[in-house]
Amino acid sequence: MQKRWIGLIALLVAEAMNLLDATIVQVAAPVIHADLGGRASDIPWFSAAYTLPFAALLITGGRLGDVFGRRRMFRIGVTGFVMASSACTLAAQPGVLIGARVVQGAAAALIIPQTIGLIRSSFEGPELPKALGTIGPVMGLAGISGPLLGGFITEATSWRAVFLVNVPLGLAVLGLAHLLPQSKSPRRPAVDLVGTVLLTAGTALVVYPILQSQNWYLLPAGVALLGLCLLQQRYSRGRLIELSLFTHRGFSAALVTSTLFFAVMSGLTLVVVLHQQLTLHHGVMRSSLALLPWSAATGITAWIAGQWLIGRFGSRLMYVGLGVLLVGIVIANYWLLPGLALGGAGVGLFTTAFFTEALQRVQPHETGSAAGLLNAVQQFGGTLGVAGLGTVFLHHPATPHRAFWIATAVIAATVVTAHLMRSQRSRQPAHAAPAPASTAR
Repeated sequence: MQKRWIGLIALLVAEAMNLLDATIVQVAAPVIHADLGGRASDIPWFSAAYTLPFAALLITGGRLGDVFGRRRMFRIGVTGFVMASSACTLAAQPGVLIGARVVQGAAAALIIPQTIGLIRSSFEGPELPKALGTIGPVMGLAGISGPLLGGFITEATSWRAVFLVNVPLGLAVLGLAHLLPQSKSPRRPAVDLVGTVLLTAGTALVVYPILQSQNWYLLPAGVALLGLCLLQQRYSRGRLIELSLFTHRGFSAALVTSTLFFAVMSGLTLVVVLHQQLTLHHGVMRSSLALLPWSAATGITAWIAGQWLIGRFGSRLMYVGLGVLLVGIVIANYWLLPGLALGGAGVGLFTTAFFTEALQRVQPHETGSAAGLLNAVQQFGGTLGVAGLGTVFLHHPATPHRAFWIATAVIAATVVTAHLMRSQRSRQPAHAAPAPASTAR
């Protein structure tokens, strides 16, 4: 196996570690609280302490890779992640665990934006869409499998093992990191400290009230800071966000599409778990297993799409995936497991085509900003989905139907925004997209 494909495995394992860690604690949180004690209000912070710095620092992390080198930032992020995971495993007090989770989230914000840039530097021509096509299925599977693994590991061993599994995985990634290319922006930008502060503070103030479903007065302040950040970027010498990305209608539409799609992904999985536990009174493990058809179908169809379908049908595969997902959600209203299996198949088809299409017009100097923005809106969408669909279900806990129908409407809107992503050039098969400029390896 060529070293660039082994390097790709390292990148994908790092992606999986992040998404597993973002979701796996949701199931283990009550057990953690019972063991460590403390206030009941600490429970949501076991997850939020990770999610908040991760979402707030993603774009900054992408830009740091452009400036100082993506492999270097990737290694620093993985090292910090492993050390913070070890601290989580050894935590004896809730405050220590929450603090370690903050460091984990910040480290993940350094890791994840580098993935796309390093893949683009490693692959060219027909191999590039195949490599990019692996991101979607890994993200989908890891995000959905998190609650499943969280339930299994917590019941079989201890909640501490939930964090301990990151240590050998992270060390393996560091051992393979030397196979990754040396990659940075060909136009080395200056570090924009003012933009970094405005963007980080604005993102945190927007995401925090949504995560906590309270302190809504912070939301307008966050939106105002983000607006001020965009204004500041127009005049900054060292831009944190490459504004040229927004001259492509397709990329702007991709951000909206990602927000809507991952809102449904995250929201639906939460609703299914809540329905199993609160309505049907199933245990943690059985509730998690309800997502197995979704996870398995996502992995199978994503692999098929990346190997064969994306090269033949290009971005048109997004419509097929969304259509299959739409039908699956409707069926899940009446027959849950078959509907989830069909919906998962749609997820695998869509994500493979989506990431290929969203990134094909991105230039090398825009890669860090593009990766950070795509990951940030995915996180934002997931947060919205959990808050929105989760709240709808909790107001009507007897049945998940209402939340499912809202998800159906959101996916229908996603079809429209996905259509806006497609340009005349992107109507060709994915392998026809021009290869990115090569970088030093």
